[in-house]
Amino acid sequence: MRIEKNVSERKGKQYSDWKKNRRRQRRVSPVQILYETCKQVFANCGPGVVPSAENIERLKAVLDSMVEADVGLSPNLPYFKSTTYDTPPTITYLHLHECDKFSIGIFCLPPSAVIPLHDHPGMTVFSKLLFGEMHIKSYDWADNLPAELTPNANSLDNGVEADSTGLRLAKVKVNSAFRAPCKTSILYPSDGGNMHCFTARTACAVLDVLGPPYCDPEGRHCQYYYDFPLANISVPEEQRGCDYAWLKEREKPEDLTVVGALYKGPKIVK
Repeated sequence: MRIEKNVSERKGKQYSDWKKNRRRQRRVSPVQILYETCKQVFANCGPGVVPSAENIERLKAVLDSMVEADVGLSPNLPYFKSTTYDTPPTITYLHLHECDKFSIGIFCLPPSAVIPLHDHPGMTVFSKLLFGEMHIKSYDWADNLPAELTPNANSLDNGVEADSTGLRLAKVKVNSAFRAPCKTSILYPSDGGNMHCFTARTACAVLDVLGPPYCDPEGRHCQYYYDFPLANISVPEEQRGCDYAWLKEREKPEDLTVVGALYKGPKIVK
């Protein structure tokens, strides 16, 4: 009888532990899962080091499944409303986490808000549109084209005055509108559209993961660009059908206003 009782007690304890684990699993928030996945994916990465294809897919799968409710957002919050009509809308940034390996944050854009063309030096970036509609235009450097290609006044066809110094040729990677729900966008240090511009067609929220994050002391600062689209350019046969532009570095636009706000969604346990 004693043996049978011990077996019964052990089974009862095992079942109780199983139920506790199940309850704990159900309580883990999507944000916590995202954080834990990022810790694993970027553990052995650094500037210019891209996670393995398997880890890219792991993190992408987590982000693909996330919606605005997972981070405590909804389109009717004040972040997503334009308060002035004579200046560009203010963009709000919600900080979730940052360490030397990666950062997690959310950009909240009212209708017509623009995050100007900028780069991500040495970074792998995941961007998930949580809700709304957004136009994305992105570029990669076109360094493999003939060296004799040089900009001139006739090639700058967008009406903006600029001299030909400091211009660098880039190839359009993406030039499309995206509406949530949609898959996560991924860009790499030298591919996938490392320079991009976001334009909100409606109120929208973008969940961003950067690995590693920006860091001025380490030379990873956010550089902004003018772009001068090209109507005609002679390129090798395999490059035809692509759009190109001259990009030129610029200071941070004076009319760009990004303010920080307290993230009020599910907390990250570190």
